Amino acid sequence: MAALLLRHVGRHCLRTHFSPQLCIRNAVPLGTTAKEEMERFWNKNIGSNRPVSPHITIYSWSLPMAMSICHRGTGIALSAGVSLFGMSALLLPGNFESYLELVKSLCLGPALIHTAKFALVFPLMYHTWNGIRHL
Repeated sequence: MAALLLRHVGRHCLRTHFSPQLCIRNAVPLGTTAKEEMERFWNKNIGSNRPVSPHITIYSWSLPMAMSICHRGTGIALSAGVSLFGMSALLLPGNFESYLELVKSLCLGPALIHTAKFALVFPLMYHTWNGIRHL
């Protein structure tokens, strides 16, 4: 009997101790809300009439910056090219020799063929040597 009474009293104390009304009644704001902070931030930026973030035109271009951008561009182009070549080898009918014969039958001329070869090899060589430079 005493155990039941203690359990009932303990539950009653816990229920009143952790009740949400008790928490809400004693809750006071500790500072500004996020919305107020955000409004103050945007009002300050609108008043100062400055851009949200620095534009790329504020940077003075240098050779390492341009080489880094070209390195990323050639990496993306090579990834896309290798992926497209692999997917085309899987999905297109025929084999490699048939497509090579198709290109030969177009009679493109040596200038265009050498330009195409250079366009295929230059990104690979640039990306390779620029990557080795950083090792």
